[in-house]
Amino acid sequence: MFSGDYAQGTIFPAPNFNPVMDAQMLGGALQGFGCDKDMLISILTQRCNSQRLMIAEAYQNMFGRDLIGDLKEKLSDHFKEVMVGLMYPPPSYDAHELWHAMKGVGTEENCLIDILASRTNGEIFQMREAYCLQYGSNLQEDIYSETSGHFRDTLMNLVQGSRQEGYTDPAMAAQDAIVLWEACQQKTGEHKTMLQVILCNKSYQQLWLVFQEFQNISGQDIVDAINECYDGYFQELLVAIVLCVRDKPAYFAYRLHSAIHDFGFHNKTLIRILIARSEIDLMTIRKRYKERYGTSLFHELRNFASGHYEKALLAICAGDAEDY
Repeated sequence: MFSGDYAQGTIFPAPNFNPVMDAQMLGGALQGFGCDKDMLISILTQRCNSQRLMIAEAYQNMFGRDLIGDLKEKLSDHFKEVMVGLMYPPPSYDAHELWHAMKGVGTEENCLIDILASRTNGEIFQMREAYCLQYGSNLQEDIYSETSGHFRDTLMNLVQGSRQEGYTDPAMAAQDAIVLWEACQQKTGEHKTMLQVILCNKSYQQLWLVFQEFQNISGQDIVDAINECYDGYFQELLVAIVLCVRDKPAYFAYRLHSAIHDFGFHNKTLIRILIARSEIDLMTIRKRYKERYGTSLFHELRNFASGHYEKALLAICAGDAEDY
């Protein structure tokens, strides 16, 4: 991240953690006819992911049952999606989201864009492994069969997880910027390929230089140029990559804002981003949200969600209304 501050999550390991006691409490909360949803929220949103996995293990040993299975059985709707989502290790959660985005009726392209444009090489590698283990399927092959055109080519490139890391070559940056500029002028298949190869394979630090050079050469911001020249999911994916290079938390703030305001509170997107970024940069995302949109994410969630679903989202968001 180039904005001079360190990304920060909202969920941290709980001190004095006791997985056996937590498992016991969850067992009590999930027994019988009713279900103590407040207890589920107070435990699962206040433990980090690795702690939740230890709780699930203790739960299995204690009750001989699968915690995820019990949550699925006892809960419903969006609240269930949140509680179950918290139980997956991050690579498995990404794999789960990608699988459902491709295996439902029609492909949910925005989910593919959000995940593949933003994950690091290491995250992509682990996600591919988790996908294979969980679904006995190959992520590359599924993306290939569920998408098409230059959008597909770009996703296929990203899912290789072969972006250069930490490498910069200032002399090359000017050449790459010229290639990008030409690709925005000429728009042939070959130019589209060169465009996505640069955006998918160069390091974030290198692309930072390339975008500055692009501005110098063309007098235009790269995002504006892409928006003018291309359309459809290909254009959305290219812009997502550029925004993630510039400031990943700002990209997710933008995605949350559009999920809330442009898509009539698109629950799937909100849940996915809040859970996936909770231990990485959600606090920074909240900060960007407030800076950019003048209102707090906390306040937005409180306005649009309700019941235990709202409580769970706010707990993941962390802090209170006075905070960002």
